[in-house]
Amino acid sequence: MCIAKGTNVKLLKLLPDWKAILKHAWSVRFMVLAGLLSGIEAVLPYFAADMPRGLFALLTILVIVGAMVARLLIQRMDDDDL
Repeated sequence: MCIAKGTNVKLLKLLPDWKAILKHAWSVRFMVLAGLLSGIEAVLPYFAADMPRGLFALLTILVIVGAMVARLLIQRMDDDDL
């Protein structure tokens, strides 16, 4: 990728402890749960027609909001978690 001289572009870099963050961060857990709920929402109508419409969409939105809040909070790891 060619970047013009004089531009103020910051390159993305992984944090040194990215593996620990990925393993322990609640925001990541919430995002995985949101992905699972979205998948269930897409597949479930083929198996259960009597499910309330929009239930999994609402749950997905709530989980995504939880992920955004968790992303903003300080999440400390105990020494036992390392």
